[in-house]
Amino acid sequence: MKEIACLTGVELLMDYLEGVLPTDAHAALDAHVAGCARCAAFVASYCATPRILREATAATLPDHVEASLKSFVQRLLQKRSKS
Repeated sequence: MKEIACLTGVELLMDYLEGVLPTDAHAALDAHVAGCARCAAFVASYCATPRILREATAATLPDHVEASLKSFVQRLLQKRSKS
């Protein structure tokens, strides 16, 4: 396979991470990521996204903040329905 460019690598990223790329394409992308700091950072952040989302959704709001937020959203929805 020919040399991988950043844009091509992004287009192949999902298949790359799922391990379904042909061997030559996977090796070419490995080589590109190893020599491209931007793509290495992109791959690292892409791989970290599920963990970050799990941690973010696992957080709970204090009861008073949750109540305040619900009240705010209810008032906002009531104003919109009257408009």
